[in-house]
Amino acid sequence: MNDILRTVNLEKRFGKQTAVSGVSLHVRAGTVYGLLGPNGAGKTTTLKMIAGLLRPSSGEIWINGKPWTRDCLREIGALIESPALYGNLTARENLLVHTRLLQLPESRIREVLETVDLTDTGNKKASQFSLGMKQRLGIAIALVQNPKLLILDEPTNGLDPLGIQDLRGLIRSFPARGITVILSSHILSEVEHTADDIGIISGGRLRYEGANRHGTDLESLFMDVVRADRRKEGAGDA
Repeated sequence: MNDILRTVNLEKRFGKQTAVSGVSLHVRAGTVYGLLGPNGAGKTTTLKMIAGLLRPSSGEIWINGKPWTRDCLREIGALIESPALYGNLTARENLLVHTRLLQLPESRIREVLETVDLTDTGNKKASQFSLGMKQRLGIAIALVQNPKLLILDEPTNGLDPLGIQDLRGLIRSFPARGITVILSSHILSEVEHTADDIGIISGGRLRYEGANRHGTDLESLFMDVVRADRRKEGAGDA
């Protein structure tokens, strides 16, 4: 299976602080890739570079076997941090803004609303949506240009158990629709139930990458990787 996304020694520095260092990801087409790490590990910074929201300090990003350019954004949809919604507009009106900006047919609006199960919201304003509905509308916006790669940063944050389960099912449905997903989270159980492959970032570095095999004790693996990294960092400071 070909990699739809590959990064090579990706690095991001903010002044003298290095947030991401030497990250080389391999995301297979037609899969859900779970990017795990403690808070502040560099997950969001990595995803922002892939989505074109931050410029890498060094390293390479490859999309479908080609070096990243602005044209790659046509193949990438992203929901990073909170969805940017117009609270005074309905779900359909929010999507209409984006289809017009991107010069897409309005038929895409109903298609993506059906995908995220928001066709029955009618005239309800986005400001009145539950958190789960807002997340799904944010995903609909990310899907409107029919991307090949969907980036989701902590999409289940703040959701109740039912909302988490609904979103999990939605994410798992994307590979069958031809959409590869890279999903970041610090909630191990969500990645364990959702991802085909996992990467673990700690201290800005990719410390582990491999298949999420059935029966893997992901919590033990995660803790072993992060603790080993912290011991190494502690020894380096000594």
